[in-house]
Amino acid sequence: MKWSKKFIAILITVLMAVALLAGCSSGGAQSGQQTTAPAAETPKTTKSTIDRVKEKGELVVGTAPGYFPFEMIDKQGNIIGFDVDIAKKIADTLGVKLRIERYGFDGLIPALQTGKIDIVIAGMTITGKRALAASFSNPYYETGQTLLVSKKNNPNVKSWKDLDVKGKVIGVSLGTTGAMLAKQLFKNAEVRDFDIFPDACLAASAGKIDGIVYDEPGVRVYVSQHPDSVYGIYDLLSKENLGIAVQKDDFSTIQWLNSFLYSFKDGAEYKAMVEKWFEKMDWMKEVEVK
Repeated sequence: MKWSKKFIAILITVLMAVALLAGCSSGGAQSGQQTTAPAAETPKTTKSTIDRVKEKGELVVGTAPGYFPFEMIDKQGNIIGFDVDIAKKIADTLGVKLRIERYGFDGLIPALQTGKIDIVIAGMTITGKRALAASFSNPYYETGQTLLVSKKNNPNVKSWKDLDVKGKVIGVSLGTTGAMLAKQLFKNAEVRDFDIFPDACLAASAGKIDGIVYDEPGVRVYVSQHPDSVYGIYDLLSKENLGIAVQKDDFSTIQWLNSFLYSFKDGAEYKAMVEKWFEKMDWMKEVEVK
């Protein structure tokens, strides 16, 4: 049977059209060109820490007792301190219960990452390295290095510069931030290393050295214990910002905490907390200070 050239051309055209239509119907799902959308899946959403805390009615805060006066164990075995009072205020503001969980300092961020705790409040300095593993609120407290002065040798010191003269001796605890800072600041006075902070404190109390550069909280605690032999100059020689840690990239929780701190920090209640834990030191009767 012979087909005309015209018939063959028409047949080829029809076959090509059929093939094209089949390709559109079978390949549309892969190319995303189908005219009828498939049933949409319910989008998966991750709740923020704040949402989860409000839902369960409890805020779980991780801390590491031992950093006076931020978190300590009292004689009854309770965790107390400036950070605990901050945590209580946050829980009260959210209208939820507070549970404090005790960890070693190195275990806090892993516990946060695995969801065992909601936030960390533990005198934790905001650093770039830590920010790779967790996100931080704005600072809730600024601390740093301060100067402890021997009353016996220097009853009227107003600044570290008053001790930066030949013949004066500044004690530091070997390997600390204070040791590194003192060796940068003091160009004329001798900077002397001690194995531990208490050893330097004993030397200052006895008048064997003129001053010590060390963490502000440690200086305040020792001065409160030995007011007759030493005093503190609390203008910070360097600053360390302490922040509240939350799970990485939990921006909703960070935004809430920053708003909370903006309205709370430096207010009357916050100032009363600072006075209670950093100035009056009545809490020392409740804890074992070694």
